[in-house]
Amino acid sequence: MAFDIYFAYLTISFFTIVSPGAAILLAIHNGLSLDLKAVALSSFANILGLFLLSSVAMFGVGVLLQTSSIFFLTLKIIGAGYLIYLGFKQIFSSHTHLIREKGTVKRVDYNSWKVFQKGFLLAVTNPKPILFFTAIFPLFMDKNSSILPQFLIMTGTFMLVSFLSLMFYGYMSGAAKAWFFDERRLGIFYRVSGSLFVLMGIGMLFVEQSNTKIEIKAN
Repeated sequence: MAFDIYFAYLTISFFTIVSPGAAILLAIHNGLSLDLKAVALSSFANILGLFLLSSVAMFGVGVLLQTSSIFFLTLKIIGAGYLIYLGFKQIFSSHTHLIREKGTVKRVDYNSWKVFQKGFLLAVTNPKPILFFTAIFPLFMDKNSSILPQFLIMTGTFMLVSFLSLMFYGYMSGAAKAWFFDERRLGIFYRVSGSLFVLMGIGMLFVEQSNTKIEIKAN
């Protein structure tokens, strides 16, 4: 793959990834309410999900997603339902795990598997990454060269940039924990972020097949 083509792909991927979306919102939540280890675990799970979706797109399911209205509607409903579920769960959380304790944040015990599972499910229940890979990959692939190395380079780049982006958002939110020592502020954060999950889920229901090649945010 020529450098200029790779750089163009990297630029498109970067701006797609850093645009706020469900995965970034989850990273912020984990950075604030858990710790950086949880952010890393969830982010790793997310990029594994992205690799799975990229592979699925590579094997032609992305074309099926674009052409089959029933298949697209099914995935869209599943993804929207999961986002809405996460949103309401967050809105009605008791918020008691993050409190002021002698000027520090209380250490939180959490289930690593559940953190991993949430990050993975958030990725694989979102049809938008499949549409991104299906629509964008052919634009940068050299059909006269081996497809597999190009697929690995582009997918690996997308995964790396995604991971670094999620870690950045998670780290920045973790650094701002002190601001959320106040229980009222913490409650507001949970209600706002939960509402954003719900709105993203509802918004996903209105995504049309004819628009998904352009209007997509994989993160």
